Amino acid sequence: MKSRHNIKEIINSAVQAARAEGLIKIGTLPDIVIEKSRKDEFGDFATNIAMVLAPLEKRPPREVAAIIAAKIQDAKETTGVPLVKKCEVAGPGFINIFLMETYWLSILRDILDKGEAFGRSEAGAGKKVLLEFVSANPTGPLHIGHGRGAAVGDATARIMAAAGYAVTKEFYINDIGKQVLTLGRSVYIRYLQLLGKKIELPEDSYKGEYIKDVAIEFRKENGDNFNNGILDIQGNNRQIELLQPFIDFAKKRLLDDIKTDLAAFGVAFDNWFSEASLYKPENIVDKAIETLKKDGFAREEDGALWLKTMELANDDKDRVLVKADGSKTYLASDVAYHNEKAKRGFDILINVWGADHHGYEARIRAALKAFGHDPTILKIIFIQLVALLRNGAPVAMGKREGEFVTLRQVMDEVGADACRFFFLMRKADAQLDFDLELAKSQAPENPVYYVQYCHARIRSIIDYAKEQGVNVPADTEDEALALLTSKDDIDLIKHLALFEEVVEKSALAMEPHRVTYYLTELAGIFHPYYNRNRIVTDDAGLTAGRLLLCTATAQVIKNGLGLLGVSAPDKM
Repeated sequence: MKSRHNIKEIINSAVQAARAEGLIKIGTLPDIVIEKSRKDEFGDFATNIAMVLAPLEKRPPREVAAIIAAKIQDAKETTGVPLVKKCEVAGPGFINIFLMETYWLSILRDILDKGEAFGRSEAGAGKKVLLEFVSANPTGPLHIGHGRGAAVGDATARIMAAAGYAVTKEFYINDIGKQVLTLGRSVYIRYLQLLGKKIELPEDSYKGEYIKDVAIEFRKENGDNFNNGILDIQGNNRQIELLQPFIDFAKKRLLDDIKTDLAAFGVAFDNWFSEASLYKPENIVDKAIETLKKDGFAREEDGALWLKTMELANDDKDRVLVKADGSKTYLASDVAYHNEKAKRGFDILINVWGADHHGYEARIRAALKAFGHDPTILKIIFIQLVALLRNGAPVAMGKREGEFVTLRQVMDEVGADACRFFFLMRKADAQLDFDLELAKSQAPENPVYYVQYCHARIRSIIDYAKEQGVNVPADTEDEALALLTSKDDIDLIKHLALFEEVVEKSALAMEPHRVTYYLTELAGIFHPYYNRNRIVTDDAGLTAGRLLLCTATAQVIKNGLGLLGVSAPDKM
């Protein structure tokens, strides 16, 4: 993050110089707050450091600001080249800093030299992160809500890795419990129907067309030999044994479909963690529950076992781990799973959850605390709903019971790139309107097209220059860069310089939409820049400089799109 860090160094050096001369007395310098100025007349950056120091110095803020501003004005590069064009005291004691054009040209050179590495940093200091996302039940296809979670989780992982975190991506497979029993029963009944049995699906069954497809595939692979009679729909002791082949087949088939869809969406996981593995070969859940009981964080009442979430996390009530009939709740598995996560030595545990899981956060934090882990290592990204539109009108869900819009359907219609970009346009916990026709359009109103076209346009400019016998300079030539002095040139460079800070802040806040927003802004600056300024001109030096500026812009766009998992096409 060269620009902002450099300014901090300049301000810090100015304060130290003033202290060395006895002009101020402050010993330990507080954290320096720097803001990018919103208007050109207020400079490139502004800081409130004088107002922070004034009470400690027991002097008026403007007086302290004048002392520091004079020292900032003297700042120079290591080569002796001045860095600051002008430094002003404004308002109650703000310091506005105007930087020399040579400063911004040095950042342009930095972008060109770093190439694909520009935007990367060590802000995360190698901290180990386990990022769990999607974690859809293997009971049906991924829907668009899963798609938004997949895009947010994967982009967050990419951005955090770029900022120096060691990120592991994990998918938690809910492959036991009532939902998989219901899945097996639903497939079994469809199978019996294929054999001519007169039996209807119960109300709580999975009723989508995909269940019929699974039943057809099961019959194709296993024949007609699983006709063991009509199920007692209310359940009986033989039910699980009877359904197990259907459960195993359906889980594998649907999980394979989920993996296929995620791969097409550009998402790959490092780990696939099975909930069933918490129960065998050793029963990790039972061990976790025994630990909670032994340490006094679980209590028995009415034949059930309760986690003391009221005591541990100020929850509104304690939560059941084991029901009176001896069956374990979903919370029991989740408690054991998060204990296992923390025991693996991660510094940060990130979960990407649907917005309807807000109440669950306190329970998991309570469990982590009960097991002796720091509950603050858990970070939650909540995903709000996606409203699917077509030309501004809501898209009707499937007419048949049990049908819904799948991620695959949306990908097939608009493409994975548009899908990911649209899912990442807004903060994760804000509801998102996804217009299918807008996502397909080749128009400036389509943000993903607008950004990708910016990259393709630059590549076509470079190709045109080659056709004219002009190549992008192999070296970042000082003479060529020195000709980039117009306000348009410098404004574009200033926005390119922000990219490192955007990536770092996006990683620290776990907010990938910041990168999407930045790229949209960058495209909004470059397209008018191109319309106002010829790139290939009769002036060889200016042409070389602007080709370098275009190359840097394309590089930043490509780097940013890569962090979102979106391609940067050379032609469109």
